[in-house]
Formats: sequence, structure tokens, C-alpha cells
Amino acid sequence: MERALVPGEVSDPAELHARGRELAARTPPAVHDHDAKGAHRPGVVEFVDAGNDGRLDELIPLRIGRMIVSPFAFFRGAAGLMAADLAGTPHSGLSAQICGDAHAANFGLYGTPDGRIVMDVNDFDETVRGPWEWDLKRLAASLVLAGRAGGVSEKDCQDAAEDSVKSYRRVVRRLGTAPFLRSWTALGDEDVSSDVRAEDLADEFGAAAEKARRNTSARVAAKWTERIDDHPAGLSRHRFVSDLVDPPVLRRVDEATAGAVADSLVSYVHTLRESRRNLIARYRIADVAFRVVGTGSVGLRSYLVLLHGNTDEDLVLQVKEARPSALTPYLPEHRTEHEGQRIVHGTRLVQAESDILLGWTTIAGRPFIVRQFRNHKGSIEPTELSGTDLDDYGRLAGALLARAHIRSIHPRLLAGYLDGDDRLDEAIGRFAVRYADQTEADHAELVRAVEQGRLPVARGDR
Repeated sequence: MERALVPGEVSDPAELHARGRELAARTPPAVHDHDAKGAHRPGVVEFVDAGNDGRLDELIPLRIGRMIVSPFAFFRGAAGLMAADLAGTPHSGLSAQICGDAHAANFGLYGTPDGRIVMDVNDFDETVRGPWEWDLKRLAASLVLAGRAGGVSEKDCQDAAEDSVKSYRRVVRRLGTAPFLRSWTALGDEDVSSDVRAEDLADEFGAAAEKARRNTSARVAAKWTERIDDHPAGLSRHRFVSDLVDPPVLRRVDEATAGAVADSLVSYVHTLRESRRNLIARYRIADVAFRVVGTGSVGLRSYLVLLHGNTDEDLVLQVKEARPSALTPYLPEHRTEHEGQRIVHGTRLVQAESDILLGWTTIAGRPFIVRQFRNHKGSIEPTELSGTDLDDYGRLAGALLARAHIRSIHPRLLAGYLDGDDRLDEAIGRFAVRYADQTEADHAELVRAVEQGRLPVARGDR
């Protein structure tokens, strides 16, 4: 007897592959070489103004200041604008749990529960279920922009974009024939660079991994806290100190805010798996501070919570505001009750290994996610790579994106769509160059608006 575990689901690999081939016949990969600019996209200033809604007013100038640094920086904060451009464009009809903002700088290193350093998609603020092509096109366009920012030749930029797509196809094909358990748990560790023909990037990966191993809560506590020895029980503890840079990226909060954040962690605990609830319950809250976050999230409410553990152990959690995905207006079938829950569920589905303390909560009616801060986090900066290294980075990112997508699309179905058709590489490569040109024009328009005084601006480091 042979039947699917889930009634109504097709599980026969050959049939799924054939269905993918049928979809490719209806929507050939070559059609992904389409116009960059969507017919109904908002104007650049209109888009930025809309994105400021609900953010903290005093941080809006900093957000704009970070977006005008370069076209690549603008692109990092413009996932919603690209979604407007991609809405209505051809796609295979296959949906995945997509990152929604799969640009080159959103692939990073972090630690697994067993202490390994892996690389994966690592930002899920925009995650929704949508066309897998949107992630791949965003990755390809970002590689062109990152290469241009680093002075890489135009040919090498396009090669990196095309090779990211080629790597995506090859990994889907390979995982499509692999045992399901193996493809589901595949990790992007230090061996992955040779596995996807990215050997030139091995040194950068190794250096980033070594740096990530030192990026821990203990290091944050040593840098951003001060010791207080007046604990009523005679124990020493720490508290955050305000950052002295201008503008400050870390600052103390009033008692009411600190209390609200601390209270929210009670409901957060119940969003964790049972064994992890026992783990987090062993810590005690020591302090809360406000932390300014990066380009796309500047102006959102984000807090760091310092917790004391066993003996001198410190743990730092980030409690970060969760807004609706910027892709939601262009994917009307998407619905969610809690934006933090959406981000957490998307992360858990897409990443091979996710933060064991990742959960969600609500503060003053606003949704938040909770996660470890600086959990062995590291990165390879794509704008600083040479042409050959950028090409390797594109192959690595394309492979990681493929592994991420096949957790929510059956690998045989997607492999069927991509089977033996290399036209997708060149089609998306040409689109990526065209979209990079459009982003440069958008960035120039934003700079002009700032120069004309139409938008407030402030500059500051992360």
C-alpha cells in the first residue's frame, strides 16, 4: 500500500517533477527578463514618507540619512518599492515562505544551539508566503549594486548575479534527489564554500566565523554595561550605560517603559517550546535599554534586556517591534493576526537552525519579536568583495536561498520547473542590471529631495 500521509497531497516524486515541467511550459524561465519599473509603483518620496509612518519621529532623519549613503543602502531599505515593481510580473505559480528581503547583506553567520557557526538567510522582517522568484531577483539585483559600490567591473557584477541564479538551480536539482531528511537539515557551515564552488571565499568565511565566535552576550555586557555592587542580597549585577556616540544608538529608558518590556516577557515565554521555557525561566531580568537598529528598521521600537544567569553569566535579549511586511499590499491573500508571530514562524520554517530563544510578545498593543542579541552573529560585507569573491558570494547566497525555499516548496516540484533550463540565469541577470540602474535613479531622486529640504536628514553610524 502506498499513499500520502496528508490526504489530498501529491507525494510521488516523478509526478511532482512532471508538474514542475508543465509549469515551466506555461511560464518559461526566459520571461523573467522583464521591465524593472512597475506601472503602479509609488514615487520615491511618497514611498519613503509612507515608510516613516508609525516610526519614532526623532529617528526618521537618521533613517533617511542612512538610505542616502549609496544606492545599495537605499535598496536595503526599499523592499516594499521592489515588491511594487514585481507585483504583476510573470511567475511560475509556485509559492514559498520567502524572506521578502533577500538582498546580499541579509545573509549572515550565527551560532546553532550546539555551538556551530553557520551561514543562512538571517533577516525575516518582511517574510511572507509569495513567489520564490521575488527573493531570487532581489538577491541578484543586490549583487550588482554591492559590486558597483565596491568598484567591481560591470561584467563581474552581472556574472555574480547570473551565477547566484545558476547556483540556486543546481542546489535545487541536487536537493531534489537527496533524501528528504538530509535536504531539510542541510546547514551552511564552513564546508559549504567548496560544495558550491566558492573556494575563493573560504578565507573570508573563516575570518567572519572566527569573529562571530567572539560575538556573545558576555562581550555585549562587557562593552555596554557597568557593574553595580549594591544588590540587596549582596550579589553584584550590571546595568546598561548610555552610548556616548552622536546620535546615541543605546540609551536608558524610564521605569515605566522598562517595566512594560519586562512584563511582556511573561507572555513571550509561552511562545517558546516547552523545554526552552524551563531554560529562560532560570534567568532574572537586570535592566532594559533602548537600542537604535539598522537601515530598514531605523525608527522602530527596539529594546535590549539584560538578564543574569548562573554565577557571572549574562544573557542579552533583543525585543524588536514587528511591523506588517512591506510585501503585504502586493500579496493580498496574506493575512496575520500578530506580526511578531509571522516573523517567528517564517524564521523557523526557512532557517535550518533558528535561535532557540526566538519568540514574540506584545507591548502597549504593538507586536514585537524577542531573540538573542549578538548570538555569535557575523557577516561578510558584500560591498568590500573583489570581482571573483563577489561571484563566489553570489553562488553561496544562491545556494542558501535554494535550501531555504525547498523547506516550503517540494524540491521535486521546483526542480521540475528549473530542470535543464539555463535561460533563467541570463534572464534574471539582465533584469538585475536593469533593476540596479533603476535603484540608482531612485537613490538620486531621494538625494535631490533631501537637498531641496523636502525630507529631514541626519547622519550617524549604526
